[in-house]
Amino acid sequence: MKIRTRNQAGDKIETQMAPMIDVVFQLLIFFMLTLKIIEPEGDFDINMPLGAPQTSSVTDADLPPFKVRLQADPDNRELALLTYNGQPLGNGANAFLRLNSEILKSVNALRAAGPGNLDKQEVEIDPDYGLQYKNIISAISACSGKMVDGKMVRYISRIKFAPIREKE
Repeated sequence: MKIRTRNQAGDKIETQMAPMIDVVFQLLIFFMLTLKIIEPEGDFDINMPLGAPQTSSVTDADLPPFKVRLQADPDNRELALLTYNGQPLGNGANAFLRLNSEILKSVNALRAAGPGNLDKQEVEIDPDYGLQYKNIISAISACSGKMVDGKMVRYISRIKFAPIREKE
């Protein structure tokens, strides 16, 4: 590399590309080596309802679905009550922990009844219109399983939504 001591009139300063390309490749290698690959979140098997509710819903499940009801407060924003198969579990973050433990109890009972039953079991989530999505996602997460030592322990993989309730 030639070092110039002073710029004379009419001398053109050239941009040297080789050092710039070297730095770009070093940055590229640095970011490739420091990239942490994580499992994608939200890998759920969810059946969304169609626009209009059907008169009868035909499923291949022999078992009735577990019913999770999310009721909104009067402002239709925050969670007022979470119920599981008609049993009230309260509201807030603790309600989703209780839902997770209730689902685990039901899953353990299904496993005891027979190994094929768990694959057929569904959870039906019935949220109020306008409820914040964070509550619905928390319910889906509580029903699907639990993270134990960085690994997902799957409870239920078949989750569907009840027909849309009209805004009250």
